[in-house]
Amino acid sequence: MAQVTEYREFLRTLSNGSVHRRFDPYLDIDWDSPDFAIDASDPRWILPDCDPLGAHPWYQAQPDEKKIAIGLWRTANMQKVGLSFESVLIRGMMQYAMKLPNGSPEFRYCLHEMSEECNHIQMFQELVNRTGVDVPGMKAPYRATSSLWHLAAYAPVIFFIGILAGEEPIDHFQKDVIRDGAARPPALLRTMEIHIAEEARHISFAHRFLNERVARQTKVGKGVTSVAYPLIMRWLAGAIMTPPRQFAKEFDIPRKVMREAFWQREESKAILRGYFGDVRMLAEELGLMNPAARKVWKACGIDGKPSRYRGEPHRQAHAA
Repeated sequence: MAQVTEYREFLRTLSNGSVHRRFDPYLDIDWDSPDFAIDASDPRWILPDCDPLGAHPWYQAQPDEKKIAIGLWRTANMQKVGLSFESVLIRGMMQYAMKLPNGSPEFRYCLHEMSEECNHIQMFQELVNRTGVDVPGMKAPYRATSSLWHLAAYAPVIFFIGILAGEEPIDHFQKDVIRDGAARPPALLRTMEIHIAEEARHISFAHRFLNERVARQTKVGKGVTSVAYPLIMRWLAGAIMTPPRQFAKEFDIPRKVMREAFWQREESKAILRGYFGDVRMLAEELGLMNPAARKVWKACGIDGKPSRYRGEPHRQAHAA
């Protein structure tokens, strides 16, 4: 009973945060300010070292004009990927929420989160529109099937693992971009700041939700979850962080470079592993790091030390 009460209080705190600490993409971003104007020749679009392609010697050897064009396209495309994933999250969470009983505090929080994700979709799409770059988002196979992904909400544990698999890489990448201290276009920085602030609630909920649900699983169910967990993480990391083929064609990027950057090069592998420190920590907390699961984490190339605390910077990704 005490645990149930504590969970309800946790949800109440998150819901209150959504009421009193929220952002609007058209009130909190001055899109028409000269400072927020998008300049396609702005050197601040050059990719940072925390980007797998940005860290590649081929990219770093290109003339600034090409690095800027590549950086603008990749940045805009990542916004498009992010808003596509948010739409999957909304559909699945609505499906889950509408099955909750009257009086469930999860219902109120889920609706708050979906409202915030709608704002994120508007925010990301506005940034894409203002870049003037017609980007497709995810790779074609993912785009073709993403309209079905929300059906995973019929298995809530799997669905919320998928939510984390989508949210954690983007969240860690955005934090790394801000932490590197380099100048970035103000419109991009503002969208990242807003997204990071509100995703902190969303990720906290997913972590806590899984703590509640996995604890109720049978031994067999927990065993299945322990293996599915890293597989889902790796699959969605590829869907979200790897650009579509059109990207390489647009800028004549050699296939070898694309393979190395996503994810064959040691530096790229370190970046990929760095996205998942927090979810490795969660897997340890949930008792999902059994010998079989550890082999799957390693086979997926996303094994490593768990974070000591949520949001811990993984600086080894930059010094691999």
